[in-house]
Amino acid sequence: MRRIVIASVFGNALEWYDFFLYGTAAALIFGPLFFPAGTDPIVGTMGAFAGFAVGFFARPVGGIIFGHIGDRHGRKKALVMTLAIMGLATFLMGLLPTFEQAGYLAPASLVILRIAQGVASGGEWGGGVLMLSENAPPGRIGFYAAWSQLGVSGGFVLSAAAFYLVQMLPQEDFMSWGWRLPFLASILIFGVGLYIRRSLPESREFEQEVKRRPKAERPPALEVLRNHPREVFQAMGLRLAENGCAYIFLAFVMAYAKLTGLSTQVVLGGVMLAMIVEAFTILFWGWLSDIIGRRTVYAIGSISLIVLAFPFFWMMDTHVTGWVYLALLLGLAFSHGAMIGTQPALMGELFPAHVRYSGLALGHEIASIFSGGLAPLAATALFGIYKSSWPVSLMLVTFGVITTLTLFSIRPAIRHTGSKEQVFGREHLTEG
Repeated sequence: MRRIVIASVFGNALEWYDFFLYGTAAALIFGPLFFPAGTDPIVGTMGAFAGFAVGFFARPVGGIIFGHIGDRHGRKKALVMTLAIMGLATFLMGLLPTFEQAGYLAPASLVILRIAQGVASGGEWGGGVLMLSENAPPGRIGFYAAWSQLGVSGGFVLSAAAFYLVQMLPQEDFMSWGWRLPFLASILIFGVGLYIRRSLPESREFEQEVKRRPKAERPPALEVLRNHPREVFQAMGLRLAENGCAYIFLAFVMAYAKLTGLSTQVVLGGVMLAMIVEAFTILFWGWLSDIIGRRTVYAIGSISLIVLAFPFFWMMDTHVTGWVYLALLLGLAFSHGAMIGTQPALMGELFPAHVRYSGLALGHEIASIFSGGLAPLAATALFGIYKSSWPVSLMLVTFGVITTLTLFSIRPAIRHTGSKEQVFGREHLTEG
């Protein structure tokens, strides 16, 4: 289990490094580089975030494709394929010409590569979660599944650190070639990640399920939509607050800093600190969910998001480093951490093993279109119209309310594992 955890965390971190690079670059430099000179900074940032959103529209497609591969041919095979696609797309972004060099071909190429990233990431999350949760010992699924989210946090820290370092270059060098370095480095990351992924064993629960199930079945995605539509909507509701606040606190906050005169270096430093702390709190929240229940821990995150929505931007507006860091720590390590640390186990318990990859991918990735892909774009548009953060705070409150109501609709979660059912970390033996 230790080997599976180490390989999963490193593999996930390397793949999500690639995916998060675009979000940081969209907030900082893609606007002036890939849109006509003289474009209003808010409009240019919105254009870059529109490309960011396109990747999220592609994620359900990747979820269906790789969910099918993962449910039919194994979690490991799907994860190796997603890593290959992600690594190649990210490397090619570092080679793209700018608008000044290629005109509208530049943003068009950027969007195409972002779509490829979206397809890969749509298949990544479910597989990464299942490699851990389906090999975890009974009663500790919440804790071990939370390690998959540690890889997500690690990927963002790596991407933020990469841009933090290259921003130390002279501005002219950074804008001409320095920004490319984090993207080109992904080719090395791909090689390391592929080696790690290929060393993983297949999911134990998947192998047991293959022996049990009949050979002739309808495609997993169709079976999920036919037999588990309620669970898909519940997964989407759970995802809304978690993903929505993440991309406000991680992507939009960079644009907000740039547009309000707050040092982006301070915000990048705060984000890295918050994500490092969150790496530990994620494991704590996952462990706690095995003891007091998934829904209780998840509610701590969604309700605290509602409470924090307005104070977060009040603290950011002070432009005082300590307050900025505190806002990011509360938003990410506490509110977001409680949700993302519990999410893998809670969502996984909604679906039976033979369609779990597809069920997770559909619920998780469809919701990401609205909460993750459109959230930074909508937030930037709202800020451009009202010149204030209160509409963005109101959007966060809405996300938190929807997720909290979703929690009330979920019955005590049962993990479908053949002859055993696990309810909130307590194992109950039943007749087969």
